[in-house]
Amino acid sequence: MEELLNGYFLQVLTFVCINIILALTIYMTLCTGILSLGNAGLMSFGAYTSAILTAEHGFPMPVGILCGGLMAVLIALVIGLPTIRLRGLYLAIATLGFGEVVRVIALNLDITHGALGYSGIPSMASVLSDYASEMGLLDALEIDSQTGGQLLMCLVLLILVALIVAFWYRLEHSKIGRAMAAVKADEYAASLTGINVVNYKMMSFLFSAFFAGIAGALYAHATFFISPTDFSWHKVVDILLYTVFGGSNVLWGSVLGAAVLTIVPESLRSLSEYRDMIYGVMLVALMAFRPDGILSYDAVKWISAKLGRKAKA
Repeated sequence: MEELLNGYFLQVLTFVCINIILALTIYMTLCTGILSLGNAGLMSFGAYTSAILTAEHGFPMPVGILCGGLMAVLIALVIGLPTIRLRGLYLAIATLGFGEVVRVIALNLDITHGALGYSGIPSMASVLSDYASEMGLLDALEIDSQTGGQLLMCLVLLILVALIVAFWYRLEHSKIGRAMAAVKADEYAASLTGINVVNYKMMSFLFSAFFAGIAGALYAHATFFISPTDFSWHKVVDILLYTVFGGSNVLWGSVLGAAVLTIVPESLRSLSEYRDMIYGVMLVALMAFRPDGILSYDAVKWISAKLGRKAKA
């Protein structure tokens, strides 16, 4: 138990949860056939908004995180209205360009502290640790405040990830989700049946933006330091890989991909000289033998059938 509660393990688990949320933001837009590469830019708005509100204006952390998500939605609405009608690579290039513009602006603004980065962001672990100490929870568990704070942060993030997955799962299996699937399959046919294609695309884009902003705010309070380089196009590629690696056609693919691609690089730290090579070979092999990702729709259906038979037995 002591090994599981060490700071390094809990930190990796924290980033696994944040990366799962980011991977889900890609999946949300893919549900309507949109390939948006502006998630890192929207993530930065959430991160800086929450950091500034909590560090400089004394906002409670939950309020700051929520405001980070809402700010990302507002920005997504502004850029989505003129670009959402674009298709395929044109939309991807437009949103990627937006992300790079945001990064350059953040490098030159005084409020973001430019290239020096923004430090002194309140730590979520410290805030949760203080609450737990006041309630006597840490004394009851016989753990120190630092470990207790990190453990509570991981629990909060795990609950948040579970809620987001449950929310999108329910949405996918609702009337809205079926309309989104129709738009993804064939926009023209969907429009002929009376589905407002633009509205459903915008809806998925705004949902994606909100959770990207939330993930950015959580990242800021988990690391208590952010800089424009944290939200460069490298971050975009990482987020996209999480979804593609796990399987872009199923919800659980994003969860699995983010978890694997966060844990594997950390587990290869002892092979630092060969880590990038092993990581690259693994990705190439997957694309060669499993182009749909680790989990496909058929694979999930087969696993569900197997689990159903075991439950009946």
